[in-house]
Amino acid sequence: MNDAHRPPLPRGFWWLWTSTLVNRVGLFVMPFLSLYLTVERGYSATSAGLMVSLYGFGGILGSLAGGSLADRWGRRPTMLTGQLGAAACTVGLGLADRLDLIALWAAALGVTLKMSQPAVGAMLADLVPPEARPRAYALNYWALNLGFSISALSAGTIAAFGYLTLYLVDAATTLLCAVLVFLRLPETRPTAPPAVRSQAPRPSTTEVLRDRRFMCLVGLNLLVVAVFSQRHVALPLSTAESGLSAAQYGLVAAVNGIMIVTLQLAVTRFTQHRPAGAVLAAGASLVGLSAALNAGSDTVLLYAVAAVVYTLGEIVYVPTSEAQVPAMAPASARGRYEGVMALTWSVGGFLAPLTSGLLIDAYGTGALWLGCAAVGVLAALGYAALLRPRTLPADAPPSARPLSQE
Repeated sequence: MNDAHRPPLPRGFWWLWTSTLVNRVGLFVMPFLSLYLTVERGYSATSAGLMVSLYGFGGILGSLAGGSLADRWGRRPTMLTGQLGAAACTVGLGLADRLDLIALWAAALGVTLKMSQPAVGAMLADLVPPEARPRAYALNYWALNLGFSISALSAGTIAAFGYLTLYLVDAATTLLCAVLVFLRLPETRPTAPPAVRSQAPRPSTTEVLRDRRFMCLVGLNLLVVAVFSQRHVALPLSTAESGLSAAQYGLVAAVNGIMIVTLQLAVTRFTQHRPAGAVLAAGASLVGLSAALNAGSDTVLLYAVAAVVYTLGEIVYVPTSEAQVPAMAPASARGRYEGVMALTWSVGGFLAPLTSGLLIDAYGTGALWLGCAAVGVLAALGYAALLRPRTLPADAPPSARPLSQE
């Protein structure tokens, strides 16, 4: 379809988009947590990795709980509970002065932040018709990264007033996001007639896990997420090891957001009508290549080049992956399917930093990045094999057909 003739997205989507942007603009805590713990507080890389991993562990619980609550309780109350809880936990984390308290608040922040993610994905699928979802997911991801580019550029300046300031501003923007949801977003959970509800109860999370085709997609996404997650621990530690300042790390991190803001929509127009398997394999390959480049970087310029390659992979990969979830999920279980896919980000956020801290202390950052490169290549081969084009009989069920962008 020609871009000029595409139907407009519904008004509710744009309020959801705005709340996403506001929340992301103030997301300072997690990208700078490992740097704060090692440089400001003097903890080891292993301790910093453990704290970020506890955040990821909390996210595991939050993803599962949020997916179930989004289907049972509703998208809107789940989002509000998560956002209000995240604001409180962010302040608690900023005020914590012992490692055990930092661990407690980091885990709680993971639960509350990730709780709202499945509800956001489910609400987007509720609001937007199937043919417009690839564009909607790309726009939402564009908002995430527009906000991140703003936060990355401003975080170094704000941190000059003390790291606590970062936590307080983060909490304030999260509260503002909750206000937007409360005032502007209605509940969108599909409601079936009573007779239908009595005959076909909502699938449980266990039944989602038994969807083999979907779980293959989830497993491959987990491999890529494991590499994505290293940017929260390994990248700031690598730049510090190379002698870069916090402000210089912020510039490297900002490359990612700026490129996505500039290129995301154009790249999506190019990829949205191409086979999802090829697109996902290409994205995973680029992410793996960026990790290999990080292994040999020691200047702002080299880290920025690696960030360019990583960002191209991310632009190609993430919206394509996200658009498959509502295409495979029944309407009554969108929250649970979104929760299980969000779980991969939480599991990756738990395991990757935990192992990266140990590997960095034992073998150095170069070995870690080369391992990430191998994981990216493995994921690309998996996508190419799982989603390769094939000829099917005319009466084959939809679940047997290859994934596509639409």
